[in-house]
Order: sequence, then C-alpha cells, then structure tokens
Amino acid sequence: MISLGFSKGMITATDQSTIDVLRRGYFGKMHGTEMQLDPEEALYLIDVRNAQCSSQKGGISFNELASRFCRSGKFIARYFTYKDWRERGLVALRPFNLTVKATIAAKQYPGSSLRLPKISVNGLFFKSDLMTIIDDAEHGREIYDRFWFGQYGSYKAADRGRLNKLDTYETIFLISKGILNLENSDRAEVTKLASSRRGDFGKLYGVYKDWRERGYVIKTGFKFGTHFRAYFPGAHPVIQGEGEKSWHHSKHVIHVFPKESKLLISEWARAIRVAHSVRKTFILAVPGILSGKKTNIDFVLYHRKGSNAENPDTDMPKYAMLSLSEEETIGGSEFASAIRAANDMGLSLVIAIADRETAVTYYKVRQIALQKSRNEYYEIEWMQP
Repeated sequence: MISLGFSKGMITATDQSTIDVLRRGYFGKMHGTEMQLDPEEALYLIDVRNAQCSSQKGGISFNELASRFCRSGKFIARYFTYKDWRERGLVALRPFNLTVKATIAAKQYPGSSLRLPKISVNGLFFKSDLMTIIDDAEHGREIYDRFWFGQYGSYKAADRGRLNKLDTYETIFLISKGILNLENSDRAEVTKLASSRRGDFGKLYGVYKDWRERGYVIKTGFKFGTHFRAYFPGAHPVIQGEGEKSWHHSKHVIHVFPKESKLLISEWARAIRVAHSVRKTFILAVPGILSGKKTNIDFVLYHRKGSNAENPDTDMPKYAMLSLSEEETIGGSEFASAIRAANDMGLSLVIAIADRETAVTYYKVRQIALQKSRNEYYEIEWMQP
C-alpha cells in the first residue's frame, strides 16, 4: 500500500517501501530521508493507485487534500491533464530546476518580394458590401491571373463573367501600391468603413499586408472558420497540368489573435479542428512583438523514443505543457508568452485542454519565422501522444 502524509502544507512519503515504489514510477523528489510530492502527484496516487493519505487528525480524502491547494487558477484542469498524460504511461513533472537548453529555432517560411506591374485600374467601391468591382476586363483579368487579386468571373470559373471583385483587404492594398483608383471613394474612407464593421480590422489588415508583401497569396478563410487562407509564393488561381486546369487548393489557414484579445478555448479549438479535418495547417497570428512577463508552464513532459517511454533518469523532457479547460479564455499575449517560456527551456509547447467530461485534447505549437516581420506566427496541430 502507498502511504502518504500531509503536514504543514507538505505532502510526503517516509515509508521506505512506498518511497521505493514511487521512485520507480518517477514520482516525488527526495529531501534527506523523506520524499516530497507535488499536489498533482499525490492526488493521482489517491485517485488511481488507491494511496492512503493521512495527517495527525486522521485520513484525508481526495477532495480534502485538493481543497488545500485549489486556490490557484485552473487547478482541476491541471490535475486532469496531468492524469491523462500519466495514464498513457508517460511522465509529467513540475518544471522546477530544469536546466535551460538552447532556444528552439522557429520554422522558416519562404518569402519573395512582390513585384507588381505599373498599371492603373479603376474600380467602384460598394460601401455597404465592402467590395470593389473592376469592369476593366483587360487589367482586371491581368491582376487576377498574374497575382491572384480578387475573383475574376465566377468562383472557380474565371471564364463565367468579365468582372473582378476585390475584398476590402485587397482594395486597400492595391490602392496603397498605386494600382487601384476608386471612382467614388479613397483609402481613408474604405479603412474607416471597414473599421466601423469590426474593431480589429487594422490588426487583420496588418497580417494580410505582412504576408502579401512577402509574395504569399491571402484570400478569405470564411469556409474554414478562420480569417484567411494562404498560398505560398508563386501560387495562381489554377494549376496547369497535362492539358487541363485545376483549382489551386490552399494548404494553410491563418487566424488573427490580437495580443489584447481574449478567446474562449472551445472556439479556439474548434477552428483548429476544422482546419485539421480539411488537411490544412492552422497558423495563429499574434500582431506585434511581445514583451513582459512569461506565462507559467504547468508541466514538462517526457514522451517516447520509438516504442519506449522516456524517463527523467536517461532523457530530457521533450515538451512543455500549458493546461487549460474548455470553459476558459486565453489571451493572445498569454498564448505567445507561453510559447516563449517553453522555447527558453528548449522545449516545444503542448496545449492540453480538458473538456467538461475531463477528456483531454492536445495541440502542439511551433513558432514560424517570417523574414523581417514584426508579428508573431505559430503553427498549431492536433497531437495524439
């Protein structure tokens, strides 16, 4: 039987047989002749391993022990994400006294300069629809075919019609490049109207501009529950192949998450799931460079080498875990600072979300490097431990 004691806010094991069992399972830390345990470890042992915990007043139940530590935020989510990782035969530890390794390098995304033609195109801006129509078939078709601005003709059928339709982001971008002239409006008015519809328009346009100027094609991500879908430099509306043309499908979607904003975890996870279901890489954009306090990491995680579980005796941890619950909100600043805290430990960030049934879903996060950008970007993918 595993026997634990609780006194003066500390959970300990002093029985040698208990200590031997716990050391083999990578629980606790020795201090002299006794072992000290973190609350999650002790609660797991009571919950799953039928451990007995007692104080001078007698036995202590799971809830009695948990009530001594639950003043910290997201306590129960942290416990169930810890339990889930342990139940997979893997080790999770509090991140104290971890030796700092080299910072993980961000994933490099290719870029190229966008070289637009020296042409002038007239368009009419429809203010209630936030859309520009170009009826100059020659130039409207040129900026569509060569640079994929707007939608010429019909969606996926450019030969069905002779109008090019630009959204607000494309409208402002082409005005700023000296290509588009509006017959009934200007850049300032378009920006004002778009900003009145959504307060974060300026942040979204900044991300759009960031990628477009580096040669990427950025289109609406409405069908996938995100702000944009993205195509790598050189993409065109159709792919030429063996005498046939086929529509160019995107492989990436971008969701903008301003650092001062908050997003419900369930909504955040839903967007990632949709992207994953259609085999697209989900990119989270956090406009602006962050500074200040880092978000605390909940656990460091040991994973697997082949079919064998890693352990603290012979391996370094592979991931840093941020534990959250379905009902929580997370801020853009909090998210990005958690990434930075994980990177400073030389670990990849894993976000573990406990839903209302305490089932846990994992997402692995990796930072993207977009050359000379002042925004922060992250790939997020669903993970099966």
